[in-house]
Formats: sequence, structure tokens, C-alpha cells
Amino acid sequence: MILKLFISTAFFCVLLAQLNANSTVKESDFIPQLGNGIAAIVEGEIITFEDLRTSIDPLVSKLRLQAKNESDFKKLIDQVSKDILQNKIDRIIIVKSAEKEGLQIPSSYINQEYESVIEQQFEGNRSQFLAYLKLIGKTQEDFRNDLRMDIIVRYMRGQNQKNQAEISPEKIERFYIENKLQFYQSDAIHLKQIILTAEGETSIDDIKQIAGKIVNELEKGVPFQALAKTYGKGTYNKPNGDWGWVKRDDLRSEISNVAFALTEKTHSQPVLLGNSIFILYAEAIEREGIQPISKVRDVIENRLRQEITRESIENWLIELRKEAYVRYFM
Repeated sequence: MILKLFISTAFFCVLLAQLNANSTVKESDFIPQLGNGIAAIVEGEIITFEDLRTSIDPLVSKLRLQAKNESDFKKLIDQVSKDILQNKIDRIIIVKSAEKEGLQIPSSYINQEYESVIEQQFEGNRSQFLAYLKLIGKTQEDFRNDLRMDIIVRYMRGQNQKNQAEISPEKIERFYIENKLQFYQSDAIHLKQIILTAEGETSIDDIKQIAGKIVNELEKGVPFQALAKTYGKGTYNKPNGDWGWVKRDDLRSEISNVAFALTEKTHSQPVLLGNSIFILYAEAIEREGIQPISKVRDVIENRLRQEITRESIENWLIELRKEAYVRYFM
């Protein structure tokens, strides 16, 4: 039997009303206290308001920060609530479909996943893991069943991904031409630097002498990395002096002006700022503009593959939803 009902907007109004009922309470208290009322029934499985509350709870603070105002916050909560409910519905539908097909997950595999979670997420501390289960109101059997469902969902999604044939060069080039602005980049530099700071008994004159010595060594051909290991040991230095790729706007103007005046594989003269001296090295520089297709070809190919995967999964879910019994409640 297929039953199609619209999600009641009143349900989400209740969520929002509870979220905004008391502006003086802490963020975690914005989650509605709706007990175990039924939000939906899916193929005989019940999704409760408490299930939704538990999923929404960790997201409220982040959504509050993202929202521009109270109205925006309500819209975000509304959308997230709908997404969470739909994801829970889809999860049940997928598992039921797999069970109808006779898919079985060996208990040994579930046990392996169970122990892996304890080891990786709780550093092997079983007491902490059990305390976590108590906090979220789940038993060990509940958690094992969640793992079983996760394994089934991953497997079924993998089985129903459209076979991804080779993405043709023509398709990649067409995407690049139609979306060139997406590949615009501002000035960027792969920056290395040694920072010397006058502190304690070390004076400005002391670090000026050290900076001069470093520049002399660089001009003699000593690798910047070697000098960074020797002299770049202060609080603000990074291993081998390597700060990775940074944009012009990420740096103070006094530093960026010097850094972007360099050519690749060259170093600067000492730059004095306050009680610190900076010696910069340009490992590589990329100038502002649209990146050539040669540099973004792999990015485009991955994006196109992801789009194929997303569409094939969504089409598969649409068919599953057509055959599923789903009823929504207040």
C-alpha cells in the first residue's frame, strides 16, 4: 500500500515555537521538549519527535551563528528539520528494501564495526563509550542495530550508484567554459618564512645580526629549509618554515607587499615589524586570474563524477519512496 501525505507544516511550527519560547535559556534548551510523540511511521517503523530533537540538538548553536536574524534562524531550523526527517525516512526505506532482497549482515562484521568505534572514537575506553550511550539514551543493542543499518545503507547506496564511465575530455572542457568564474583565484603564494623575535635577553640588535647571517647563508646557496630548522625555533615559526599556500589578504600588508614582489625560489631581505624580523621565501606563486584548465581538470572530473553519483542515488531513492508506506503525524 502506498500512502502519500504532505508533511504537516504545523509540526515544524511547533519546533520553531519551542526554539523561540524563551530567549534567556541556553542554546541546548532551544530544542523542543516533545517527548516521544510520533513524527512519522515508515514501513511500520516509528520516528518520534525525540528522535528529531536528538538529531537537531547539536546543530542549534551553529545555525544560530549562521542566521542573520530571527526570521532567518526559523527558516534554517525549518529546512534542517525537514532534511533530518527525510534522511531518517530514507534510511528506513533503504534498510527495508535490502531486507526484502534478502541482504544479511554477518554479526561478526557488526562486532568488528562496534569495536572499531570504541577504539577510534573513544580511544578504547569502554567506560566512556557506555557513558556516551547512557547520555544519548541508547542501549548497546540499539547502537549495534544503528551500526547494522549504517552498513546496509552504505552497501545499498554503493550498489545503486550509476556506473561511472570515463568522463570525456569534451564534457570537462564544456563544464570549464560554462563555469570559468568558479575557477578564478586571487594572488596566492606558497610561503616559507623565518621569524626572529626580540624577547627576554635577546635584543633587536641581536636578531638583526642573526637575520643578516641568515641572508648571507641564503645568498651562498644554503637551502631555506635547513636555515629554518636552525633558526626558526620560536613560538611563531612552523616546521621547516613552511606556511603553505596563503592568499594576499591572509597577510599583513607589510608582509604581503614584500612576499608578492618576490619571484619563485627567491628570498626577501629582513623585514622589521615591531620586535620581530621576518625573512620570506617564495616557494611558488600563482597570480590572480582564471586558472587554466590543465590545473583544474581533475577537480572538474571529480565534480562531474559526484554529480552523476548524486543523480543516480536520488533517482533510486525516488523509486523506493514511490513504493514505501509513509505517514506523517503532528
